[in-house]
Amino acid sequence: MLLFFPPSVASQVTYEEANGPSTSSTTSPQRGRRCGRIHGREESRSLSPVTHDGRWNTEADPDIVPNVPRFTPKRTPGVQPPLTFGKWSPLDIFSQYFDEEVVNILCANTNKNAVRNLERGRKFTWADVYPEEMKKYIGLLLYMGVMDLPKVRDFWRKKTLFHVPFPATVMSRDRFLAISYNLHISDPMEDAENDKKRGTEEYDCLHRVQPVLDIMRNRCMSVYHPRQNISVDERMIATKARIFFKQYMKAKPTKWGIKLFVLADVNGYTIDFKIYTGKSKFASGKGLSFDVVTSLVNRDYLGSGYVIYCDNFYTSTLLFRHLHQLGFGACGTCREGSVGVPSAKQNALSKRSPRGSIRWIRDGVLLFVKWMDTREVTMCTTVHTVYSGETVLRWQMTEDGQKENVPVPRPTAVQQYNKHIHFTLSHQHFLDIAVTNSFILHKELCAIHHDKHMTQQNFQELLAAQLTGVPLDGSPKERCDHLPVPVSDTQDLSQRASMGRRRCIRCKRSTPWKCQECDVGLCCAVLHTKEIMYKQKANSESNPGG
Repeated sequence: MLLFFPPSVASQVTYEEANGPSTSSTTSPQRGRRCGRIHGREESRSLSPVTHDGRWNTEADPDIVPNVPRFTPKRTPGVQPPLTFGKWSPLDIFSQYFDEEVVNILCANTNKNAVRNLERGRKFTWADVYPEEMKKYIGLLLYMGVMDLPKVRDFWRKKTLFHVPFPATVMSRDRFLAISYNLHISDPMEDAENDKKRGTEEYDCLHRVQPVLDIMRNRCMSVYHPRQNISVDERMIATKARIFFKQYMKAKPTKWGIKLFVLADVNGYTIDFKIYTGKSKFASGKGLSFDVVTSLVNRDYLGSGYVIYCDNFYTSTLLFRHLHQLGFGACGTCREGSVGVPSAKQNALSKRSPRGSIRWIRDGVLLFVKWMDTREVTMCTTVHTVYSGETVLRWQMTEDGQKENVPVPRPTAVQQYNKHIHFTLSHQHFLDIAVTNSFILHKELCAIHHDKHMTQQNFQELLAAQLTGVPLDGSPKERCDHLPVPVSDTQDLSQRASMGRRRCIRCKRSTPWKCQECDVGLCCAVLHTKEIMYKQKANSESNPGG
């Protein structure tokens, strides 16, 4: 369930089951924002190899213009029909990913899992969950993603400084926790059969998420087609679950968790993703990074002429040459000492090289560029020239000891990398991917119709309201308090004490008061709590003649 829940909910309610380039690194350029496209020339399958003479060139030395494959996508890039016709609400867009099929799968398997847990002796109250209630549950999850409180139970607390009335108008606390505890994506009986195969080649470690995983991947690709510049990256889903494919990544903000390899558009849209479960028996033998990129970059789906941006984990001369043969361009940061990266010393950059210094070597379709920023940065590309006159402002010390913001040269590959690489921490689960992709589609559709788009927070708030059926205009009505009110509605105060008296449901004394919520006799004794009233009322309803 870790792939479904937001982090704050997953850790609290699932119990034991889900109990310019950066100057700080030589291989991690600044991670830039969305922007434009690279327009290619007529495709040429090969460049005449240029054998470097062991010497690094400068930006003043002439370079050839690479033959970039023509951009020929399989579909028109952007939002796909029927979303392009008419105007769509946040719920309409979200339903392209979480439609009735997904909701019905969640309902059916959650109900089966609840029955299994009850048979095991687990203590909770259960009634079958149906699609409308599941949508309300999903809406509450989105609400909790916007309104952050320390604990899930705090959303239903009344005696607190941060009391929020909305969740209680949608669903009771115990019902929300019961659904969270039993939420299940796959069929529990099929899970049991799959678990018997543990340790064999037939065992599927993703069986519990496979039904929604397949649907989500297909929906992400069907409703949107990426523009020319795309990126490959990995994301981490935080978890402390004891699963064998949990990964540790020192450089990530989330160091322990489930690793996802993601293909994304420059606007942040998740095109496709894969969950890393360890070494594959179908590996090509050319390395994990090679297998990841070639499995995500599908020419039959994309078309040709796309430019793939990636970091130094994926960049290799073998991969970039292979992508060029498939009709794709590539650009990424390099690690020093990697296979195929030139190690020439002549005219190389040194620690004393001035900021903005550029060195390059071209080897066939590959261009290797070194740039001195605060530290040295190395890039490899198959689609860019060395330098096209771009500059970037950097602080430098002047002769009189003052700091001055001056323009320094920046290689074309670095400039384009910063422009098109897209890193995001917002897609961490199936639900997050669906919501964030929906928001990106909302922005795309608003641009088509020349409308002003919502902020992501406003979009998520409206989506949560539409899923739960609660309007956003005005605060939701709070539930009535269980307080005593007069039994008689007479205006004569002298008669209220004697007219319409009832027996207190707890102590059986005669009382002129009743509970305004339960409509049962109630005196003002301190021990008469809501819990007792509920029990007494339930008994009286089940035994009307008693």
